[in-house]
Amino acid sequence: MLDTSASSFILLPAFAKIVCEPGWKWQVREKPMPNYDLFYVWSGEGTVVLNGEAYPVSKGSCFLFKPGDDTRATHNPQKPLILTYIHFDLTEQPKQIPASYRMLEETFEVEHMLARYVRLRLERAYGADEEGRLILKQLMIHLLRADRKEPQEQQASNQLTEVIRETANYVRQHPGLPHRVEDLAARAGLSPRYFSIKFKELLGVSVQSHIISMRIERAQHLLLHAGMNVTEVAEALGYRDIFFFSRQFKQYTGKSPSEIR
Repeated sequence: MLDTSASSFILLPAFAKIVCEPGWKWQVREKPMPNYDLFYVWSGEGTVVLNGEAYPVSKGSCFLFKPGDDTRATHNPQKPLILTYIHFDLTEQPKQIPASYRMLEETFEVEHMLARYVRLRLERAYGADEEGRLILKQLMIHLLRADRKEPQEQQASNQLTEVIRETANYVRQHPGLPHRVEDLAARAGLSPRYFSIKFKELLGVSVQSHIISMRIERAQHLLLHAGMNVTEVAEALGYRDIFFFSRQFKQYTGKSPSEIR
């Protein structure tokens, strides 16, 4: 439904957030399901049967029932379901439709949108229908995004990339600290060897080269814009030997610090 405009959503009068009674059970009287039904569980325990397949449900369980579906549900009277349902139709057939079921790990955004949709339409607030269509569009985008969630292997790779980039940025923000590979690896939660390998794979330079590069980059800035002399810059960036600083600076920039200043 990513390719469907908000104006294509037809809002139906069947919508609510309810606390299910102890003896509650649900079975669609009209078979098959005549329209779309967004069905979200806030809390409780139960079972939803969709086209003959049973799904145990609890907080975060989210269904998008589609026209033609056979749906029914029961719950544990000791832990009754609290759920929101929103029925709607579409004036045009979308190319992308969210999956029928997913378990949402992050529920805040969905719950906020569901609550706003129900409140707007119950209060019949000004522009409620227009905003309701926009909210439904947002909800469909959110569900499509959840359906496209990357596999665990890719998530792990992304997390590794993020932690190494964060560590590299830490060096950039604190160029004057006496950084050691072992300390940076510990900050990233990795062994020094593995950290060094992955750091170079990702950034294209060794950890030590990055440390020096960030110091020299900062040194150039301080010499040009902070009114500091060569000795003051060297000391600020952790160099005990001004001659070593000058050699390293020229090695990386092609000029001596005094030429820059």
